[in-house]
Amino acid sequence: MNVITNLGPLGSSLIELPFFSSRVSAGFASPALDHMEQALSLDELLDIDAPHTYLVRSAGDSMEGAGIFDGDILVVNRAVKEQNGNIVIAAINGEALVKRLCIRGDEVVLRAENPKYPPVYVMEGDELLIWGVVKFNIHGHLCHG
Repeated sequence: MNVITNLGPLGSSLIELPFFSSRVSAGFASPALDHMEQALSLDELLDIDAPHTYLVRSAGDSMEGAGIFDGDILVVNRAVKEQNGNIVIAAINGEALVKRLCIRGDEVVLRAENPKYPPVYVMEGDELLIWGVVKFNIHGHLCHG
């Protein structure tokens, strides 16, 4: 089951990074330096809407089918209205989870994206709070060892 660790609110940054207009091929090399087009702010790329955007770290493997892995950093916007099919940070009866929100009529289900985990049905009397919609996730590719 994926649980979360709140890393706190995200403030805006003035740092801009080089952005190359050409795509990087997974097959043959391309001289990317010839195509530097502009500077790009991570705030713009990740659509940071401070103070409504915050970061959490995912733990577990229940959302791997959605590309969210153990240790990923999730960029969450609490100002975005949740909709059926969104991946959300939710608290059900005080337990914080990252799951896909599924709404059909009056039925609300928090679904994992790994068949090893059953859906969490929100029953009458349960307390469900949506803390925000996951807009992006960031995971590293370095080998540690």
